[in-house]
Amino acid sequence: MSPADILKKLEEKFPGKVKRSQLEVVDPFLVVATFSIADIGTWLRDERDLAFDTLHCLSGVDYPKEEKMEVVYHLFSPKHRHWIVLKVETPREGAKVPTVERVWRTANWHEREAYDLFGIVFEGHSDPRRILLPDDWEGHPLRKDWVWPEEWHGIPVKPGKQMVERAKEGEKLGVGPFD
Repeated sequence: MSPADILKKLEEKFPGKVKRSQLEVVDPFLVVATFSIADIGTWLRDERDLAFDTLHCLSGVDYPKEEKMEVVYHLFSPKHRHWIVLKVETPREGAKVPTVERVWRTANWHEREAYDLFGIVFEGHSDPRRILLPDDWEGHPLRKDWVWPEEWHGIPVKPGKQMVERAKEGEKLGVGPFD
């Protein structure tokens, strides 16, 4: 089924819940109403002609200039071999989105990662704790305004200068182990 056909079916089932769409791109996407994402996801999974039973990827995106965050859901139907991307938006401050872990079980870890790295809270999630960073880590490192701490519990964690920065400062850098 084409992205345009998927959009048409979704608009018929959920009038007014598709805020905008972009279908003429590599990964066609639909921006849907944030607090309808679980209902829309359930319907996309269960509707026989769509059968989007695989959440391939869930990602967070930070747009500080627009003061919003986005959650992006890449869906796939192995049965019909078609893809679609859904997006929801939430304000940066107090970013909250309903969980879809009851729709796609793999969302459990994906949502925990988006919380850990972006600070997006997934309301109704069964295990809303960090998955990559220690429980007492401060902040969310993929937010564009995040600043590296110098240390964590006495351990230096701030990365050193990258190769490009060092080269621009005039440091002679080799390309091999014996340079």
